Amino acid sequence: MAARILKLTVVTDFGCVNCCIGQHELLDAIAYSQDVLHLPLQFELEHLPFRLINRDLLSEDAPRVDRADFLQKTFGKDKYTKFEAAITKWGQEKGVPISLHGVMSQTTRAHRLVQKAYKLGGQRLQVPLLCAIFKAHLEDGKDIADYDVLADIAESSGTMSRNEALAFLRSDELEREVDDMCNNARSQGITGVPMTIIDGKWAVSGGQSSDVFIQIFKKLAAAGVHNAPSPFPGHIVDTLIVA
Repeated sequence: MAARILKLTVVTDFGCVNCCIGQHELLDAIAYSQDVLHLPLQFELEHLPFRLINRDLLSEDAPRVDRADFLQKTFGKDKYTKFEAAITKWGQEKGVPISLHGVMSQTTRAHRLVQKAYKLGGQRLQVPLLCAIFKAHLEDGKDIADYDVLADIAESSGTMSRNEALAFLRSDELEREVDDMCNNARSQGITGVPMTIIDGKWAVSGGQSSDVFIQIFKKLAAAGVHNAPSPFPGHIVDTLIVA
C-alpha cells in the first residue's frame, strides 16, 4: 500500500502548557503509528505561531513576572489550583517535570527563531528546536524572551551557532511575518491553542491525548492516499474536539 503523506500544521504558543502537553502527545502518537502499528503514513509537521498574550499586556522588555502569579490573577485561584493539579498529574504519569512556576515570557522572539529553523531545514530543524524551547520554558523555568537563553537553545538543538542566533534575534528578521501569522490565525477564528490542522481540511483542537491522534491516523491510513475522501463527517473532526 502506498504511503499517505499527512501534513500536520500545529498552531501553538510556548506560554501555553496545553500546547506543550499536546506536542508530547502528538509526537508519541506519530512514533507509535510508525514504529508499532506500521501505518502507511508519512508525516510532515509545520508549527505556526500564536500569541495568547498580546504584546501590549506583556512585552519582551517588560519587568519579568512569576508565571504562577500571572496565571492565578488570570484564571482565579480556584481554577488555577485545579489546573495545576491536572498538569502535575499528567507530568507524573508521563515522567515530564512540567511546571507552572518560572517566569512568564512574551513568546514572539521564540516564535521568530522557530520560523527561522523551518526556513533553514523544515521539520528536521524546527521540531527539535520547538521541543527544546518548551522544555526550557515549562520544565526548567527559563525566560524565553531572553536573547542568551534562546541563543543557547538554538546552538544546543543544532539549529545554528550561538552567534548566528544572537545576530538573528537582534535583527527584525521574520518579525512582521510572525505578527502576520498570529493575526491571520485569529482572523481564521482560532482563539485558543493548540490547534492541529490535518491536510488543511480537519482541525483538532486542544491538547489531545496520543490515543485520540492514533485513532485519527488509523482512519486516515485506512482511507488511502492523498486525495481520498474524508473518513470523517464534515470538515472538522467534531466528535474528537475538546475545548
